[in-house]
Amino acid sequence: MTSRDGPATRRTQRNKTFHPAREPVRHDTGRLRLEDDRVTGPIPFLNPTRAHYRHDDRPDVRYKWTSRNDRKGRHAVDIEHSQTAVSTKHDTPRPTASFRSVARNVWRMFAYFPVWDISFDVAFVFTLGSVVWLFNAFFVFLPLVRPDSEFTNEELYGGGITAFVGVCIFEVGSFLLVAEAVNEGRSGCFGWAVEQILSHEEEGDVRVELRPSKSHCTHHHNKRHAVRTRQIAEAKPALEPQERSWVWWPSNEELRTHYIHNLGFIASMSQLLGATIFWIAGLTALPGIYDQMSQTLTIILYWTTQVVGGIGFIISGALFMIETQSKWWKPAPQTLGWWVGAWNLIGGIGFTLCPAFGYDTRSWAQYQASLSTFWGSWAFMIGSTLQWYESLEKYPVQVESDR
Repeated sequence: MTSRDGPATRRTQRNKTFHPAREPVRHDTGRLRLEDDRVTGPIPFLNPTRAHYRHDDRPDVRYKWTSRNDRKGRHAVDIEHSQTAVSTKHDTPRPTASFRSVARNVWRMFAYFPVWDISFDVAFVFTLGSVVWLFNAFFVFLPLVRPDSEFTNEELYGGGITAFVGVCIFEVGSFLLVAEAVNEGRSGCFGWAVEQILSHEEEGDVRVELRPSKSHCTHHHNKRHAVRTRQIAEAKPALEPQERSWVWWPSNEELRTHYIHNLGFIASMSQLLGATIFWIAGLTALPGIYDQMSQTLTIILYWTTQVVGGIGFIISGALFMIETQSKWWKPAPQTLGWWVGAWNLIGGIGFTLCPAFGYDTRSWAQYQASLSTFWGSWAFMIGSTLQWYESLEKYPVQVESDR
């Protein structure tokens, strides 16, 4: 862009603007307007992670796009309390932070299983893996606390087999996490319907209603859209990458121009690389392998792979936290996704401290190694459960106080 003060030019920071082909909701035919000054991201050389849109018919509503919500198929709106309080012609949905909304979504965790939604699959698989790691932690840590509860070869068989099953589940979950990042909402969608309806309170009075709508939703969680686009893709195999209903890996062009600058994709790849390296440790923990290795092989293949894999978990959790923040250094505890990243970060620290202590064969170090796995597994369990809850709440509503 050209400076008003002279011929000097300056490139806009990458986190302040969208690539024209990647601008969210660019195909929306409604009255949605992007607020250019509210396109931001926590890291200047990476893609934007948040943006705000205004709707002409609902000036009190701001559509809050974030890269994490886009991956999860979530359509968040912020409603300004000051305007809704004085407006008598706007029907406003209930805030998702209300007790009734929270209780409803918790109940859905036990009654609704949308397996066609990869965001749900990611959360469910990681939760299942965390449960297995909790069993592993009890097999390894409980005999140190209650020696009378130990049974023969408990640590070797109970701990070794559950460790292998746990790393396999984490590997599957990490692969799905990358697939989720690759299949983000490429064109995006508003996700809400703004309609004029007749009020029952006063004859002839017109009210503007805001309600969730799947009719034009292009996200993967919309099963009807997935079936429709799959039929189109089968009829037109030459579709562009942005138009395909599902891909397992981006093209080289997409990877070079977009995903390598995408914070969520980088975090997902870090998780996958960490889980893949950690899988080696799970394999060597199996009975017949662990008890047959020399001390040198144990250090290299068992403990060191855990350290490297755990570091990958730490990086992934930290990046997922940063993605939800307005600044890389400013926490965002008011955001559910931030807590998912935070608990996974704590879990990664626990899984890294375990082998760090494990190098030392003294009793106190082995105790701390087992204890680190114990509380690290609980941290992963909490983070996965929150992510499960998040995956089922597709239309979050937040009512803001007066500005």
